[in-house]
Amino acid sequence: MGTPAADDTGRDPVTVNLMDPGLMADPFAGYGRLREEAPLVRGTFFGRGTPMWLATRYEDVKMVLGDHRFVNNPASVPGLDVENIRRRELGARGIPADLAEYVLESVLDADGADHIRLRRLVSRAFTARRVSELRPRVEQITEELLDRLAATAEDGVADLIEHFAYPLPITVICELVGIPEEDRPRWRAWGKALVTLENGGMGDALREMVAHIHELIDRRRAAPTGDLLTGLIRAHDEDGDRLSDTEMVTLVLTLVLAGHETTAHLIGNGTAALLTHPGQLALLRSDPALTPRAVHELMRWCGPVQATRMRYATEDLTVGGMPVRKGETVMAVLVGANHDPRAFDDPERLDITREPDAGRKETHVGFGYGLHYCLGAALARQEGEVAFEALLRRFPDLSLAVDPADLERQPMPGSWRLARLPVKL
Repeated sequence: MGTPAADDTGRDPVTVNLMDPGLMADPFAGYGRLREEAPLVRGTFFGRGTPMWLATRYEDVKMVLGDHRFVNNPASVPGLDVENIRRRELGARGIPADLAEYVLESVLDADGADHIRLRRLVSRAFTARRVSELRPRVEQITEELLDRLAATAEDGVADLIEHFAYPLPITVICELVGIPEEDRPRWRAWGKALVTLENGGMGDALREMVAHIHELIDRRRAAPTGDLLTGLIRAHDEDGDRLSDTEMVTLVLTLVLAGHETTAHLIGNGTAALLTHPGQLALLRSDPALTPRAVHELMRWCGPVQATRMRYATEDLTVGGMPVRKGETVMAVLVGANHDPRAFDDPERLDITREPDAGRKETHVGFGYGLHYCLGAALARQEGEVAFEALLRRFPDLSLAVDPADLERQPMPGSWRLARLPVKL
């Protein structure tokens, strides 16, 4: 694989370290500057390894995510032995090869027929009808958590991340998949370990999660229920060609982690945004019917996922007028696209009336785009709607307990996550 080409002006493209503290502290401004520098810029993790391309403009991001000439698995690039950058980084963080497969061979990494096969196995659980049927249970869980929230407060201050934003989606997705209630605190701890930048903890957590899923599979085989895990076991046992043992474990792992981490930080980020924009907060309080549109705008303005998995070009092509060679890596930067003035008027302004009415296609790319569009987007939106509506109704005087500048974030490239959200109830 050759060195990334210069842009169409003949200059060498900008190169950025994705771990740069300034970029991680303010990705909105940082990627905004890069977006206006060139259609594509080069980036590396930890300032090492072969640079990848970063697509930061709205139309270019949609092209990378929607064009079949880009694939998620480097092994899908014909005729080339393309390095899997994620495999290298997992190895650098102490993840052995036998465990790395559970991270690198998920539905998120599959292409073509394999992707369609795996997605179909779980898609029925996330249809609009099924999600609508879940709403009463989501509302019940939300009210129960808010009933207990005041009791968690110390000197009138509660951590909304710890006691609301996380417990809500992890309870919903665990019930849907089939993770017993007594095991859910372990999944919360494992999820935290998987996003740490420290070596060691991630490998230990991953090994424990895989072992636990195998244990759950044995239990469900002995006592089937109506949950998603039972359905996956049935698909595996009746036709092993539809779902291998590793794929079954990986699907459970992916669904539970993706099904609560992102939604938890949508609720956390969104609450912080509303509490620091009193005009928008007052508007939403006065008209709760705006909540679905508010969720869309919060996903655009402060969505928790700021960059996608890497895509690999299967042939020579151009993105934004710049050449990308076969086998080169491209990462779509969602935060750049969602704040692109080419696509959104005054994009830095939070405006909960911005998105189209319910039922119309969303304009932001917070849930991705194309074939790998977030499988659980409808559920995440619903959980966000229920959470914001109930939280603002139950606590009309809700406010931040710290200065917004003092809110602590988790240092994860490509993510925008609060470590905690102290609020006065």
